[in-house]
Amino acid sequence: MESTHHRYFMRLSFRGAPFHGWQSQPNAVSVQSVIEEALATLLRQPTPITGAGRTDAGVNARLMVAHFDTPEPLPSPAGLARSLNSLVGKDIAIHSIDEVSPTLHARFDATSRTYHYYAIDHKSPFFYPLAWKAPALDYEAMNRAAALLLDTEDFTSFAKLHSDARTNICHVTHARWDEVAPGCHVFVITANRFLRNMVRAVVGTLVEVGRGKMTVEQFADVIAKRDRCEAGTSMPAHALYLWDVTYPE
Repeated sequence: MESTHHRYFMRLSFRGAPFHGWQSQPNAVSVQSVIEEALATLLRQPTPITGAGRTDAGVNARLMVAHFDTPEPLPSPAGLARSLNSLVGKDIAIHSIDEVSPTLHARFDATSRTYHYYAIDHKSPFFYPLAWKAPALDYEAMNRAAALLLDTEDFTSFAKLHSDARTNICHVTHARWDEVAPGCHVFVITANRFLRNMVRAVVGTLVEVGRGKMTVEQFADVIAKRDRCEAGTSMPAHALYLWDVTYPE
């Protein structure tokens, strides 16, 4: 049967500080609500969008993917992207809009997501809004602990308490700290899915290892206990980025 709608994938980025996260919510400005308001103005009808995930308040995105449907094909998806950019403000950038299969889903069909967390060991007038000011850390020990995540399935220890997730099973394929510039390290983690607050909790627990307050063996125990209270504190949101989202070719 021929589809009754046309589906489009939107690729965008945003700075998280001005928003109460990605998802629309009452009495708060979110990335989703700003884009939906602009789409309604341009398309002259309510046009809901569905994102690849739900970032928390303050979290940034180098790349977020979202889909929306229209009853008729867009005459110029590129033109719509340009028009959206004139309405959504300086903290959101729409990079492209492309028609896809009407059954392709931005959230459920994503095969992996990658997050970056940035830490700098010095005062910077340029990076402070977008990176965490870190103390001296043992990144080698942190990487030995991070390697354990690749053999972990149940991430309950790093899940936000009382969340609505149906399962805490995730499959991490990459987790490592690297120095990307003098005094600047980034933690890169890729998985098929992430739990709410998971990356910030993982980073907070790795920082305990880097400070010498937790051994790699104790980090393994935290994972095994499946108890959020055993893990480290949740790290500040401003240094976290949704970096990439992948889909089947």
